[in-house]
Amino acid sequence: MRRIDLANIQTASSETARDINRNLALNLIRTSQPVSRADLARISGLQRSTISLIVDQLIREKWVVEGARGRLPRGRRPTFLWLNEQRAIIVADVHPKLTKIAVADVNGNLQSQDAITIAEDPKEGVRQIIEAIRQLKKRNPQRIFEGVGISVPGGVDDSQQLIFAPNLKWSNYNIRSAIQRGTGLHVEIENAANTCALGEMWFGQVNGARHMAVVAVAEGIGVGIISNGQLLRGMSGLAGEFGHAPLHPDGPRCQCGARGCWEMFASESAAERYYREARKRAPAVPFEKILLLADSGDPTALEALRKMAVHLGQGLRTLVAAYSPELIMISGEITSQWHRFGSIIESAVLENTLAGPAPKLIPSRDGSLSRLRGGVALVLQRHSSLNNKH
Repeated sequence: MRRIDLANIQTASSETARDINRNLALNLIRTSQPVSRADLARISGLQRSTISLIVDQLIREKWVVEGARGRLPRGRRPTFLWLNEQRAIIVADVHPKLTKIAVADVNGNLQSQDAITIAEDPKEGVRQIIEAIRQLKKRNPQRIFEGVGISVPGGVDDSQQLIFAPNLKWSNYNIRSAIQRGTGLHVEIENAANTCALGEMWFGQVNGARHMAVVAVAEGIGVGIISNGQLLRGMSGLAGEFGHAPLHPDGPRCQCGARGCWEMFASESAAERYYREARKRAPAVPFEKILLLADSGDPTALEALRKMAVHLGQGLRTLVAAYSPELIMISGEITSQWHRFGSIIESAVLENTLAGPAPKLIPSRDGSLSRLRGGVALVLQRHSSLNNKH
């Protein structure tokens, strides 16, 4: 039985009810578009007069536009409603090596994209991100910008402060406030894996899964956990840091200070290390180049990716035992090699399911772009009746 804290109960005012109904209608238009006012009233259970007032408000606010008319056997032809694709969101996927910044519409479609190399110093790196955002705004003067959604490779607390980023090393710097001041736009910031999970919930292929995990593989590994349809963040926003769970305690030292973390064996950085160790005197090769070499049949690249896949599967054992999700999605550039190495990862999941059916394992269709699309969800969830942060 859930315990209710009577000291913190808030009564619902008429304004609160209006906001809930507005957000409900907006979310239903997003998921059902094109949809008529009559169908919106039927789906929502709200009176037609209430829906009419809400839709008129959303049109005035330029969230919704009216489109084509439908056909009925008799009676008045309904006018369909759509989200206004001129309303846009700037999204950023921040990484130590390369940061991607894009303009997306409210349906999660990426319209234009830039990539920049950012400085190691957080103040200078954020200044570069702000400048890139300004340039994107300048190139899209016809759009109405709702905000900025930022994915970062580290833990973010409830105040959206970056508190744990061993690969980025930007902890204790208020990225959100700096970018809000520099751009004049509202900013939402979240851990990369959580951003992926939200993006898949809003725009992806999860097919109504209520218990799922999105494993974001990049220079490190993070896990976004959806439990009973809600994003699980934990006490300090650090839930899902499975990348720093020990896989081999006597392994290489991780950026977090511990030894043998999962990401030291199954991340893109690990694959780069495997390749470098096999080609002893060769210069370092970036992960993107290893993928290309694998496609050309290079045996060293193929072996490096095979080792990465084996360890990725081994780490999933802990995830399956700890959480027992119905679905696990792998996100990142490694998904381009799923036809070669997906079976290795799947075997590890099948072998380590304690009881009942094994979780379904699928690659993200968007690869690294899922983090950008998740940035759209970060901003849009402020206007949704669904609270995704627990």
